[in-house]
Amino acid sequence: MSTAKPLAGLRIVELGTLIAGPFAARICAEFGADVIKVESPDGGDPLRKWRKLYEGTSLWWFVQARNKRSLTLNLKHPEGLAILKTLLADTDILIENFRPGTLEKLGLGWDVIHALNPGLVMVRLSGFGQTGPMKDQPGFGAVGESVGGLRYITGFEDRPPVRTGISIGDSIAALWGVIGALMALRQREVKGGKGQIVDVALYEAVFAMMESMVPEFDVMGFVRERSGNIMPGITPSSIHTCADGQSVQIGANGDAIFRRLMRCIGREDLALDAQLADNAGRDERRDELYALIDAWVGSLSQEAVLETLAQAEVPASRIYSVADMFSDPQFLARDMFINGKLPDGRQFKMPGIVPKLSDTPGATEWVGPTLGEHTDELLKGLGYDADAITRLRSEEAI
Repeated sequence: MSTAKPLAGLRIVELGTLIAGPFAARICAEFGADVIKVESPDGGDPLRKWRKLYEGTSLWWFVQARNKRSLTLNLKHPEGLAILKTLLADTDILIENFRPGTLEKLGLGWDVIHALNPGLVMVRLSGFGQTGPMKDQPGFGAVGESVGGLRYITGFEDRPPVRTGISIGDSIAALWGVIGALMALRQREVKGGKGQIVDVALYEAVFAMMESMVPEFDVMGFVRERSGNIMPGITPSSIHTCADGQSVQIGANGDAIFRRLMRCIGREDLALDAQLADNAGRDERRDELYALIDAWVGSLSQEAVLETLAQAEVPASRIYSVADMFSDPQFLARDMFINGKLPDGRQFKMPGIVPKLSDTPGATEWVGPTLGEHTDELLKGLGYDADAITRLRSEEAI
């Protein structure tokens, strides 16, 4: 295994706040990129104060900003802006998730940045993208999930739409941002291209995950609706309640798997039923099948259900909480919990690195930094001496 990381040598400047931009930069930092997070001296990224706080700082922050260096710059001050331009002149990727037009108002539009550094790749994450009639509207992940189609199909048919328990739209957009950045870098480095803009709209990031929704509507006029825990057309796949009140997810929609499940529940006749040999036929009789599976699961404990299905090689699982994950052998075997240290020295668990690279894996070198922790270090690297840094700080430029 190599000790080198695949993105070592890349410099990334992050101008984002909260979730989408910072998550994209975090992924790059975990795999070796030098990520410089530019924050306002006046409090920095609001994520520092979101959700559960430990001695005044969000536990989420320590994960979201791991391996990053924090530089405080007042971008409304001429010298703060000048420092950023100096930094961008020697940067590979700029990641920003401001509302479109914000950087332009600061004098940092693409024309300026591209002239300053023709090789720089600019990742722009926003609610609705950099063009179109909705580009100026604010758009958090919740809005992107709503416009992109996810909220409409999530929940039960007789109830209003619901959200997932996390900001999934922001995270999906971040993944597209990283993919786009790496594509643009390949174009630059392998094919001799220049830097370019990677324009990621949150609603489009979600929309891109909507599977067969578009052709089904275009060709057949079919509008996918909320369907609770089942997925019409993919049968059987649902959550069922055991005799002890615990839940299990069973996915037996594969043809051979379905036959194994039917034999588990003592219905050899259904395993051999020609109408149930494929998804289309099973879906026509899904109410009948789900009633049978519900009755079988409801007669046994969760442990008995899972043991029986495991022996029959039918995909199934209990519904994990984070407490379940902490002691689960699979999570532990794949290092999905790693140790970090809080500022007071206390050890705490963080999520492990994804994906797993066999030769150049990612790692956590340090947790999210204090506000401006690396400002002096970075400014010295740009040629500022101690007196100049003191003056900049007194003038509130940094």
